[in-house]
Amino acid sequence: MAYEINLSSKTAVITGAGRGIGAAIALKLASAGANIAVVELKEEFTTETVAAVRALGVKAEGYAGDVSNLADMQSLMEKIQSDFGSLDILVNNAGITKDTLLIRMGEDEWDAVLRVNLKGAFNCTKAVARIMMKQRSGRIVNMASIVGLIGNAGQANYSASKGGLIALTKTTAKELAGRGITANAIAPGFIKTKMTEVLPDEVKAKMLELVALKQFGEPNDIANTALFLCSDLASYITGQVIVVDGGMVM
Repeated sequence: MAYEINLSSKTAVITGAGRGIGAAIALKLASAGANIAVVELKEEFTTETVAAVRALGVKAEGYAGDVSNLADMQSLMEKIQSDFGSLDILVNNAGITKDTLLIRMGEDEWDAVLRVNLKGAFNCTKAVARIMMKQRSGRIVNMASIVGLIGNAGQANYSASKGGLIALTKTTAKELAGRGITANAIAPGFIKTKMTEVLPDEVKAKMLELVALKQFGEPNDIANTALFLCSDLASYITGQVIVVDGGMVM
């Protein structure tokens, strides 16, 4: 008998969900019945995703907030809990890149990426932890990357942030497991998004040579994995890194 994932009555907070992978995750969780809180730096960035989620018949609201600001996230998560009545799922998806070779990388480029990608996930996790602990349940999914596992030339800041995020995931899992909260990470490979579309064709061709399945991933491939990790099917999985890369890293 087929098992249908049902997230009805659950509230999912997804950062950086205005487009790309974050938007795909929002729609995927909404299709399973979850209500969605879309968090972006500016509220206007949430409009399209919120409209698409509402069209699926569930509640959705957009919120403006800077994930790198702890006080901002603490007040925002409290507001979301008040608006929706619960806060059951957190997807730390917000992230930026500022790529350049290590010897050319400025301190500001290093700090900016670590501040959003790693500190941002810490801030959001800290902000929801007490809420989930009181509920004695919760799902936390962190969006890492394969470069957090293997590194990548020109991405010292990005790979460090994603490697740190993997370590944060494992520590979070250990600290919160006793309250029924799981924490896992997804490490995408090359996924077709607006961010990757701008890469030169020769770069894309070289990357494709490394993918065993000989095709790039779609945002839905990541969204499907997030849906699984947020469901009861994954209730005994925590502290893990799920690589979704078409066999790029084996």
